[in-house]
Amino acid sequence: AVGDTTYLDYKKILEKRDDYGPTGNGGNGLILHTSLALDPDFGQPLGLLWEKLWHRQHKPSPPPGETSTSKKKRLKKERLIAKNRAFKEKESYRWVEAFQKVNKLFKGLEMPDGGLLTRVIHVFDREGDIAEVFALQRKNKNTGVVVRAAHNRCLSEENSYLWEYVTSQEVQFIKEVELPETKKRKERTATLEIRYCPVSINPPSRLKKSGNFNVYALFATEINVPDGCEPVTWMLLTSELVTTQAEASQILRWYTYRWRIEEYHKILKSGCKAENYRLAGESMSTMLGFLTVIAAQLLRMTYLHRNSPHSSAELVLTKIQMDVLLASTPPKQKKQIQLTVDWAIRAIARLGGYLEHRKNSPIGIQVLWRGWLELESLCQGWLLHENLK
Repeated sequence: AVGDTTYLDYKKILEKRDDYGPTGNGGNGLILHTSLALDPDFGQPLGLLWEKLWHRQHKPSPPPGETSTSKKKRLKKERLIAKNRAFKEKESYRWVEAFQKVNKLFKGLEMPDGGLLTRVIHVFDREGDIAEVFALQRKNKNTGVVVRAAHNRCLSEENSYLWEYVTSQEVQFIKEVELPETKKRKERTATLEIRYCPVSINPPSRLKKSGNFNVYALFATEINVPDGCEPVTWMLLTSELVTTQAEASQILRWYTYRWRIEEYHKILKSGCKAENYRLAGESMSTMLGFLTVIAAQLLRMTYLHRNSPHSSAELVLTKIQMDVLLASTPPKQKKQIQLTVDWAIRAIARLGGYLEHRKNSPIGIQVLWRGWLELESLCQGWLLHENLK
């Protein structure tokens, strides 16, 4: 279960400010937190587990004629109020809430002999480095956690700190990881030095009664960094056992699955154009509920097409959808059709305007989005026709 947060910007919607809120950098919009289910062995997206949508409250304008001294006092008071706010009222609580909501979905899925039928591993980035997450995980044997550390926490080992202690360990092995392209870097292969060891983290004062959190730390740092590139440095904390190279490689692989949810948010924004709609808050929430399901399906289809193009089309299509796509296929091509994932993706893309003679050109997510909408419309017409028979 990979978690992440994205910000949907609707800064041009000024007449509906009550339904939207600040998102930073002058933005005005909504905040969406998602938990995405992935296959643990290959990272194949399976679907949505839980999502939460909310908006921040607009801060009142400063009083006219406010002096610099008055401003400092006002900001100090606001920071104090924010600091003393109950944890459940803070935005960071979303990580704990996601952990609880997802676990609830799998509650009771034990085998008759008491064994575990389904075990959920939560993968969070640095924003999810919250002590309460580890406290909750310790109470639930059906869950595990992999979190990228954001804080140089105090350890019980000779009063040392996380970074200093783990980086002092010997390098256990070298591993290559494929880094996807982002706004800040090009796609490349990173060579990482891997260190790992058990650590005992002192709890924060608010959780003193919880005792120390005994977890494993894995530190991955890039070597032979290309000129002009920022080196990769990951400090990962996990509840899972890390005593061998295979176990460490598995934790590292699970963390890289976090990029899947970034792709999901990209599909939601760029493919499904979630930020292009102009609706009141409640209507926007309903629209996003529709768009997120489609975005998750498109992500799943994209990865199946990438990794298993010759698998059965039944993995991505219903019988009605297959019937519609077959009916829309030119007669000359029907004899050559093999009902695979590759055929399904190309057939949907054709409905979205993909030019078949450009077979070497990649199928873009916007083409798939348009094709999926067209397929859904055709399926509705197909069902109406069947009901009239």
